[in-house]
Amino acid sequence: MKRWHGVGLLCLVWPWHLWAQEAPWTAWVSWVMDGDTLLLVPQGHKEPVTVRIDGIDAPETCQPGGEASRDAMVRLALRKTVQVQAFGQDHYGRQVAQVRVDGVDLGAEMVRSGMAWAYRYRVGAGPYAKLQKLAQKDRRGLFGAADAAMAPPVFRKFHGTCHVN
Repeated sequence: MKRWHGVGLLCLVWPWHLWAQEAPWTAWVSWVMDGDTLLLVPQGHKEPVTVRIDGIDAPETCQPGGEASRDAMVRLALRKTVQVQAFGQDHYGRQVAQVRVDGVDLGAEMVRSGMAWAYRYRVGAGPYAKLQKLAQKDRRGLFGAADAAMAPPVFRKFHGTCHVN
């Protein structure tokens, strides 16, 4: 894969997890937008930062399982101090990062519990693919429903996004 040097192009064609990592930072979770997006207030700052959890894709809040996924993230992270390893920004301007609470990788936990899919932009299943297979096999979370859970990209293709700009 060719690496592009234009910042705008970089976000769209180069997987962010391959970028040089930023220094880790600490933040407080002020809001959970959905199962894979958090609003964080970095330590020593007043302005919040929107962070997209790397390696997962949670259901849209308006799709079946979306509220359950968001609620699972609320239980894991809301109003807690987290450690953030950011990799850059996505094409929506969100920081893309691995986020941990007391050493627990939130992305891995969401996939392990069946509340999100293992997914990484332009790469496919990403680092949590084995955890997803186990969650599906054990019918945990979204994978326990009688009807097969619809992956967010498929849902968006047929129904659009829940978010109104």
